[in-house]
Amino acid sequence: MIAGNLLSHNIIPLRTSDTGAEALGIMNDFYVRHLPIVNDKQLLGLISEDDILEHDIEEAVGSYQLSMTKPYVKDTDHLYDVLKIISEYKLTVVPVIDSESNYKGLISQDDLVRYFANTGSFTEPGSIIVLEMHRRDYSLAEISRIVEEESAAILSTFITSSLENERIDVTVKINKQDFKLQRIIASFERYEYNIKASFQEADYFDGLQERYDSLMNYLNV
Repeated sequence: MIAGNLLSHNIIPLRTSDTGAEALGIMNDFYVRHLPIVNDKQLLGLISEDDILEHDIEEAVGSYQLSMTKPYVKDTDHLYDVLKIISEYKLTVVPVIDSESNYKGLISQDDLVRYFANTGSFTEPGSIIVLEMHRRDYSLAEISRIVEEESAAILSTFITSSLENERIDVTVKINKQDFKLQRIIASFERYEYNIKASFQEADYFDGLQERYDSLMNYLNV
């Protein structure tokens, strides 16, 4: 999935002649704290709510000194690159440009979260196992082999780690539940894996839905 496939055109970019007050109104309407400034097709920059509040809101945004450089992604960039930019600059929207640096649209934080929440790895029934291990012991091939030996399949995996710690958590979602999950856990234990946690689909989904709803409420503040 690339950035160009998730473009949103609902939020119209600012022009340099738009005032800070108009920008704040658009931010309030769409529950975002950032907006791109575009001159014709050229992306001039990204303005934040803080930028506006530090200036006279009745002045045109083209006269403002922006606090950020010009963060953007290209329409051919992967969505992981979009996530990186959002995290690095703490953005609520990311401008998208084409190979000729023309503004194509934007991707909102809300749209990105909804996309990942609706992918098959989240929506397909299954169970979750969290393995704790040393970085040097991680082998996706071996983890997959253990799961597949129990006639199951891995739907998704991700690693949680920190640069200060040599241990990692590997979260594995599999397509089996109930007693089959227990058989897979037993297999991991035979191979001396540390099972940090496991979740049945219903229990995990309830918790995930609660956290997702909380995130959506936060984004709408």
